[in-house]
Amino acid sequence: MIILDRIVFKAYAISNEIDLNSIADLCHIPKKYTWEEPLILYGNVLSSILKRDLSPEQKVMVFSFGSVVFINCTNNDELVFMEYLKSIKSDIDTKTYDKYSDDYQLEIRENSEIELTDKYVLVPKFEDFYPELISTVIAKSVALEKTEEKLGQIVDKLETMIDKLEKGKLNVGNKEIANTAAKIVRHEYNTLAYIMILDKPDITWSSIQAEEFYTRMAEFFELNDRYIILKEKTNILNSIIDGFSSITHSIRGLFVEWVIVLLIVVEIVLMLIDLLK
Repeated sequence: MIILDRIVFKAYAISNEIDLNSIADLCHIPKKYTWEEPLILYGNVLSSILKRDLSPEQKVMVFSFGSVVFINCTNNDELVFMEYLKSIKSDIDTKTYDKYSDDYQLEIRENSEIELTDKYVLVPKFEDFYPELISTVIAKSVALEKTEEKLGQIVDKLETMIDKLEKGKLNVGNKEIANTAAKIVRHEYNTLAYIMILDKPDITWSSIQAEEFYTRMAEFFELNDRYIILKEKTNILNSIIDGFSSITHSIRGLFVEWVIVLLIVVEIVLMLIDLLK
């Protein structure tokens, strides 16, 4: 079967957050972006950033939750764009931006059925909403991958703290607990609030076909299942941190009580010494 057309997508999770309005202002785009809609760059605007002529199907989609999707762009285009973003957002590492990434393709074949695989989605004909919906799903997927790894690092930290307690080393300080709790809160904000796993693109509300396609894509990439697992793990981590706080407070309370008892004993001894003089 002959492939009539193919669109290539490359998604990267490069940051926790990207200010789309800052980019729009620099590109002289007269629009204010809300946190749930992507910034789509193409044509003369994208050409001015990449410093070369582009074909109409070459685009870049930037998402507020820190993902970027390149559509039919070259590796050099990606690097040039990352350098451009770094000039706006300094925490972007142009050397390791591909750490959390995914490649995907849209293949169009006449008389075929819609088929989803790990590497491509096959459709019988092109629809305008396909590039945006595919980009949105893989952008969320790589953002989840990044957050899943960060969560693993938090779990490793908690395991170290638990090992200390098991070995009787009860000197887990408030600063260490607060630092870990802050990481959990940041993880919860980045994942559960900002990536907007449960939110659907606007186009899905006006097109049944778009809604069905997006739902199939989201299910195939297990976005909702991964979201639920992360949420459950986050709740467990919060419970563990609460337990640590209770234990350390109890230890400090017990320590204070022993100090008071010791002071009372010292006071009694001093009184007895005075009486014996």
